[in-house]
Amino acid sequence: MTDAAVTSAAPRKRSKRARPRPDAWAWTGITIVIVGLVLAVVGPWIAPFGVGNIVTTVYAQPDAQNLLGGDVLGRDLLSRLLHGARLTVGVALVATILGFVLGMAVGFSAAEIRGRYDDFITWLIDVFLSFPPILLALIVIASLSSDLWVLVGTIAVIHSSRVARVGRAVAMNIAALEFVEVARARGEKLTSILVREIWPSTIRPLAVEFGLRLTYSILFLSSLSFLGLGIQPPDADWGSMVRENMNAMQNHAYIAVLAPAFAIAILTVGVNLIVDWLGAQSGRGISEELTK
Repeated sequence: MTDAAVTSAAPRKRSKRARPRPDAWAWTGITIVIVGLVLAVVGPWIAPFGVGNIVTTVYAQPDAQNLLGGDVLGRDLLSRLLHGARLTVGVALVATILGFVLGMAVGFSAAEIRGRYDDFITWLIDVFLSFPPILLALIVIASLSSDLWVLVGTIAVIHSSRVARVGRAVAMNIAALEFVEVARARGEKLTSILVREIWPSTIRPLAVEFGLRLTYSILFLSSLSFLGLGIQPPDADWGSMVRENMNAMQNHAYIAVLAPAFAIAILTVGVNLIVDWLGAQSGRGISEELTK
């Protein structure tokens, strides 16, 4: 047997590619998100005052006791920011996770079952997408109140229709591959096919979608709170803080408005930096698979 034959008969070993590390912008985003998560967990514990305690004068200037000054009622602005981090980040994260799980379950099952079920799910998704999200949220919340779990459920349902559409599109391509056909031939159940075969192959594109949905949740919750239909007093989130302190601009207490607005902006920028990096890596991974 010639050397060439021996070489061709030998099993091919897949070369292990080193996973690309995050660049400087991605690390910046990761740092911002980690800080936001830490503040959401420990913020109320390290806040100097309670969320509703009046400890200074209206729109007081920053001093040694109130590092960021006071708000519209004389409450400590820093304490309100720290308490608001838990609701802003927590509600957005929980709503995104719930919406993502629901959307993936619906989209993946539609891609696998197909037929009339797929037609019905596609029609249902189109119906939900035809409603402006803010209008749908206003109708639901105005009817059911601004309870915390109503907010979470409303945002989750709004997310689920969009995630279902993306998940269905991604899963349709995966469901046509050979290893999924083999799983069907083995007689595996629908749940096993979705979880063990389709889900692992969709992690990268859906991770990008999760980041986009999380950014949308933060901005959407802040918008609802700004309109007075989000988190209700005496609790605080960053969107409601902007609404409460709008008159601070006339009193030259700019930090009362800029501090929560900056917190919203920097957190969404951090998530977007991670999403940009994940999106680049996802596209690179697909191109590498196509060139094998």
